[in-house]
Amino acid sequence: MTSPPKIEDLFNIDGYLRDFKGEICRRYGVFQDYLYKIEECGGMEQFTTAYREFGMNVQEDNSIKCLEWAPAADRLALVGDFNQWNQDSHVYKREEHGKWSLVIPANPDGSCAIPHGSFLKTAVTHQGQTSFKLSPWATYVTRPKSDCVIYHQEFYNPSETYKFKHQKPERPESLRIYEAHVGISSPEGKVNTYRAFADDVLPRIHRQGYNTVQLMAVMEHVYYASFGYQVTNFFAASSRCGTPDDLKYLVDKAHSLGIFILLDVVHSHASKNVEDGLNEWDGSKACYFHGNSRGYHSLWDSRLFDYTQIETLRFLLSNLRWWVEEFGFDGFRFDGVTSMIYHSHGIDDSFAGGYPMYFGLNADTDALVYLMIANDFLHKKYRQIVTIAEEVSGMPALCRPIEEGGQGFDYRLAMAIPDKWIKLLKHSRDEDWKIGDVVHTLENRRYAEKHVAYAESHDQALVGDKTIAFWLMDKEMYDFMSVDSPLTPIIDRGIALHKLIRLITYGLGGEAWLNFIGNEFGHPEWLDFPRVGNQESFHYARRQFNLVDADYLRYKFLNNWDRKMNGLEEMSGFLHKGYAHVSWKHEDDKVVAFERGGLVFIFNFHPSKSFADYTVGVDVPGEYRIALNSDDAEFGGHSRVDNSTKFFTFPESYAGRGNRIQVYIPTRTVLVLSKSN
Repeated sequence: MTSPPKIEDLFNIDGYLRDFKGEICRRYGVFQDYLYKIEECGGMEQFTTAYREFGMNVQEDNSIKCLEWAPAADRLALVGDFNQWNQDSHVYKREEHGKWSLVIPANPDGSCAIPHGSFLKTAVTHQGQTSFKLSPWATYVTRPKSDCVIYHQEFYNPSETYKFKHQKPERPESLRIYEAHVGISSPEGKVNTYRAFADDVLPRIHRQGYNTVQLMAVMEHVYYASFGYQVTNFFAASSRCGTPDDLKYLVDKAHSLGIFILLDVVHSHASKNVEDGLNEWDGSKACYFHGNSRGYHSLWDSRLFDYTQIETLRFLLSNLRWWVEEFGFDGFRFDGVTSMIYHSHGIDDSFAGGYPMYFGLNADTDALVYLMIANDFLHKKYRQIVTIAEEVSGMPALCRPIEEGGQGFDYRLAMAIPDKWIKLLKHSRDEDWKIGDVVHTLENRRYAEKHVAYAESHDQALVGDKTIAFWLMDKEMYDFMSVDSPLTPIIDRGIALHKLIRLITYGLGGEAWLNFIGNEFGHPEWLDFPRVGNQESFHYARRQFNLVDADYLRYKFLNNWDRKMNGLEEMSGFLHKGYAHVSWKHEDDKVVAFERGGLVFIFNFHPSKSFADYTVGVDVPGEYRIALNSDDAEFGGHSRVDNSTKFFTFPESYAGRGNRIQVYIPTRTVLVLSKSN
């Protein structure tokens, strides 16, 4: 049995994993077997650039080479505007291993036989039935300007294409991630464009101090309200926001601002659309998917990939490379990893089975090995790449290197944290919060595996749920967010706790930070995409940046706080400087104190008590000053703390630290102290 070369490093991190050495080595052996199969197919370099062969590729002489894999098909023909939808004029030739080829010569004058912008489809015949399908490798898919809801492949071959002008930025040591959806990023009720996002929203993100953007809903999805997670066309950028060149402009603009840009990639499942999706591409239920019940996700109503198929691996690995090479993305957030790595897809799983659960029969070797291959390829090919896993079960070694027996991700989402905050806000009075329990949730993560902390998820913004701001302030946000209106107890509490919740999550919850678009200023209401149930309205499918731009509204206070939090992290780098040391958790006082990255964080969650001369233990002696104070007027606070105050340590141990300081910490306030020098 093949053993990962550095497996002992993994066992030194987590000794409990030694009992499962056999299963870890078995998975690694399967991984090695697939690498060998890929080498037999010409090697990883050729294997991951299949988009240069498959689909439709214009050659230097303006001829077009077409290649498809459709093993169950009996006949393929290319039809479209260019040949008056004639099914007999451009018929594919059957090749070996289920492949089909077609060469379309250039016109006599040397021009391309298919004009740019032509609509195309592939006529696929299976068992006597012909269906009009879209190539799995289609790079531009659009909805015709008619009442038709079925998308067409549009031949994208402009005379001039966008050329990147700016160098990629270096991978940040600390990821401060702004999660964004281009379509909803305008205050207007419309689908926003890639170029408008680049020109109007990216500068906002940059000013707020974020160094990374994570883009949702870029891979083409016919159903807008799927939030981008029912992907129909894997190599096509969503055309409702613009052309492929417009997306390149966006990525280039991000790079010009020094912003790293990640793609929300969906390789966990695919839309079950037949006419404009990957489903039943060759007329069968299988092809890229499992052809039996294993190929269907009962909860998501979607199709599931067969990761044992070499052509599925070619398709997915080439898809990752396509987004990096063609569009310049710097990394990926892999969606639905928990669904991938368990045969149950995590449906109704409590994940309370301990280590045997992670290495038992419910674990899906095929998906785990695919993720290992993907991460191995990406990190060897692109040294600056970042991969993040959306994974909730806590699978050990997911974010450890392949050579240790892990899956090779750089980060995983700390998904328990948003659930904790919503549970508290929904079910507990402020005075009943268990401070120790909150801290435990924030710190409870796998040792030596980096996590992305976030206080609220994009799912919570959707209709049927609420953001933290809306849970805190609800309908009073409609009437009392003007600075000229009374500061009601609900608004006062909401603004104060919004700041504390976000910073304690930022400071304790992980090694990276993520914010969903609009939450930085407490965006009101919910997110609801146009659909039949709301009369196709865009009213709630937008982000009202006009609210934060209005100086007379209190949203500016939360926005200011968000910007200063990011500035504090940029100054200190606390996210990448190791774990925090929590020295104080007091249930009655509702006070938490911890040190991280040379900073001292002191939180008072008490709803009514302020504390003068509150003693806090610190490790490093000397003089401290206030680096951040949530009670400042610029953050909607009450200015109860003098920011010019200097704090001097006493050489007396306290709370397990070698020194102590005393501070005035008002109710619902956080102070962050740094050394004066």
